[in-house]
Amino acid sequence: MSAPAAPEADRFAGAPHPRERQMLVGHGEAEAMVRAAWDAGRLPHALLIGGAEGIGKATLAYRIARFVLANGAAPAHLLAVAPEHPAARQVTALSHPDMLVLRRVPGDTGKLPTMIPAEQVRRVRSFFGSTAALGGWRVCIVDTLDEMNAQGANALLKTLEEPPAKSLFLLISHAPGRLLPTIRSRCRLVPLRALPTDDVAAVLGDLAETMPDLNRTGIAEAALESGGSVREALVLLSGEGLAIRQATRSLLDRMPDIDPKELHALGERLQGDREGAFESFTATVEAWVSDHATGRRQRPALRLARLPEVWEKVRRAAIDADTFNLDRKSFVFRIFASLNEAVRP
Repeated sequence: MSAPAAPEADRFAGAPHPRERQMLVGHGEAEAMVRAAWDAGRLPHALLIGGAEGIGKATLAYRIARFVLANGAAPAHLLAVAPEHPAARQVTALSHPDMLVLRRVPGDTGKLPTMIPAEQVRRVRSFFGSTAALGGWRVCIVDTLDEMNAQGANALLKTLEEPPAKSLFLLISHAPGRLLPTIRSRCRLVPLRALPTDDVAAVLGDLAETMPDLNRTGIAEAALESGGSVREALVLLSGEGLAIRQATRSLLDRMPDIDPKELHALGERLQGDREGAFESFTATVEAWVSDHATGRRQRPALRLARLPEVWEKVRRAAIDADTFNLDRKSFVFRIFASLNEAVRP
């Protein structure tokens, strides 16, 4: 069975999906931790892989899945299973009988839902309640927990509380601190850091070999501006990405004193989502809010207590706008209105 065609919530157009990538950059410490736990016979039943978007969390999750479903068939101290191994081929094709992946997928209309449906999450009980088809481990990947509502999270929790033998949950989250404490307490956290600029540039150089339309001349600048996220760098390299980022950040840094004409002009540039402009805008806003909410950047006038709330509002509004093809200019004005309210003294 072949892998499903795009669209996929976690796929960047033209780039290989994380399950298709063999290279893992910048997370050797996390890989070594998982391998050591496996070698000691103490692999936790649930790993919560957390960190910013686009830094390799899903790539690591699928790498671990290949390793476990291949029963540890990798060189010492590593998780790298040979791509020709049957388990590796099946994981790439999403056809392994002992792997379940929970994620947003297009419905009958071809549109992506805003959340992972609860009925999909309920499949976990029957999946782990049956005998492993190949007699080994069973692996469930959730990509991502941030896209699961309370009903779905509670359904997942039932199996997390009483996991069967040789079962492994690989749970991906962009914001582990915002998850239910009952879920976090049943997982071992695997925190991933943003990638160094040189690592981002190296990954982009590798991707350029299979992405002929990638703007090679902008790789260095995109890597520098990416905040350690390969996905963000790809967004910046797409069409007007860098220009949209600069215009958006200029407005953000001048809040609440914003020229309405500039806001109108930015909204016009996003209409029709030309060449990834909308994604570049939302990624820039989310990064700005995250930086201020976590203290990486400081402005005395910011009401920090409100920023996490606004961050969540931005994420949800961006998903809705993309899913339902809402007016981009109205979206821009709504987001800046919320941000202005949050930063006023």
